[in-house]
Parts: sequence; C-alpha cells; structure tokens
Amino acid sequence: MPVSLHFRAVTHCLRTSSSVAFELVRLAALAIRSHNSLAAENLFLRKQLALFQERKVKPRRADDATRWLMATLGQMFQWRNALLNVKPHTLIRWQHRGFRLFWRWKSRPTGRPRLAKDLRILIRQMAADNISWGEERIANELKLKLGIRVSPRTVGKYLREGGPVRTPDPTRRWLTFVHNHATAIVACDFFVVVTATFRTLYVFVILEVGSRRILNLNVTAHPTAEWTLQQLREALPGGHPYRYVVHDRDRIFSKALDQGVTDLGVRVASTALFQG
Repeated sequence: MPVSLHFRAVTHCLRTSSSVAFELVRLAALAIRSHNSLAAENLFLRKQLALFQERKVKPRRADDATRWLMATLGQMFQWRNALLNVKPHTLIRWQHRGFRLFWRWKSRPTGRPRLAKDLRILIRQMAADNISWGEERIANELKLKLGIRVSPRTVGKYLREGGPVRTPDPTRRWLTFVHNHATAIVACDFFVVVTATFRTLYVFVILEVGSRRILNLNVTAHPTAEWTLQQLREALPGGHPYRYVVHDRDRIFSKALDQGVTDLGVRVASTALFQG
C-alpha cells in the first residue's frame, strides 16, 4: 500500500475512533440525567428534525462514526418512529454491515506461526516413507529422535496441505466404524451463534448417530468442562443402550471430562482416531 493511502487510512481510523469515543462520553453523561429531562430534550430534537425535513434540506452524509452509533443505538429502542434522515432499509444495511465486520473480526485466523519449510518437508517425507504412521506417531518420532516438539494436530494440518496420498487401514476408517456401530454411538459438539446484539452463545448438541435423534440441546455463554459433562449426564441416564460417545479435539473435552463420560458406561472415541 502506498504511504499516502496508508496515512489516509490511519487518519480515518483515528478520526472515527475519536468521534465514537466523544459520543460515548455524551451518552454516559445523558445516562445520569433524569427521565423527564431526557424525554423533553428528545421531543425538542424531534420537532427540530421535523422542521428540517419539511424544508426539504438535504441532510449531510453520515460518516462511519454516525453509522456505527445509529446502528448500535437502534438495538436499544424502537427506532422506526424516530428515524427521519435515512430510510429504514439504510439503517438495517448499516446494522448488517456492522454484523459482518464483527463476524470477520471474530473469525480472524489465530494460532501459531507456520513451521519452517524444511520441517514441513520432513513431516511429509516421514508420512510418505511410513504409510502406517499417524499424526501421533510422527509427532512422537520428531520429539524422541530430533528433540522437535510438534503437536499431532499441526502434523495433520501439514499432511492435508499437500502431503502424500495415504491409505488408512480400512478397519480403522471412520465410515466403517460408524456403519458398524451407528445405533450405539452418541455424537456431541458445539457450534456458535451470534445474537442481534453481538452476544456470542455456544450451543451444545448431543444426538444419536443412527437415528439423528437429538438427546440433549442446551445453550450457554460460558461453556466449561463441568457444564458439558452435566449435559452428557442428562443425555445418558442409567440403563442407556449406548456404547460410544464421539467428540472432536476441542480443548473443553479434557481428560477429566472423558473420565467422567467413561463413568457413565460408555467409551470415548475422538474423531482424531479415525483420521489417516
């Protein structure tokens, strides 16, 4: 990016941030005023805006700070009767744009930096020379023989990015396992929902694989291993017919949680076991 464009972008960002901060200070000051005073000022401003519209004067174009504030304040009250300068679908479009920016920030890539190129080549070469080795075995070989600490998940990531074509043992393939034990398998996982007020909620679903019947469904803003284990206990009461509980490698599925699930009379099967 040219220096002038970079400077212009930084200046615009600082100007917008300062405007938003100033308006937030004004909002905090209004919050401590009496309800009657705010209602009178609100009516006073509406009357002036009505005169402004009657004179057919073209309003000034809203800047980014104004759009953000109007879209945010619009979540706090019924704004349709108070909207004068822009059309309703315009404000809704601003809210959608803010939601997309929020979700883009929420979904930004995170994690560790990429491994060195020589190490990535070595991982793929080890996998090509040893077809029966999985991610865990390759990670252990690197640690024991070369003193290089790499997680099995990282090994699997680079194998999928262009590594050799591998043929896993058919008896350990995921589809084979599911086909043979579908009626005795319970699968569980989280997915994320963002509300209209940009609040993040985590939905935990437990279902029977064979029939796709949902055994338990619950929502929380702060998932923990203890909360997750309690949901599994409610889904698997005494005398249940299931033999396996399958989950992914999310950090919330800790060893303590797996032990608690095992105490319910089932075996824990991570999806990582069935990846070649």
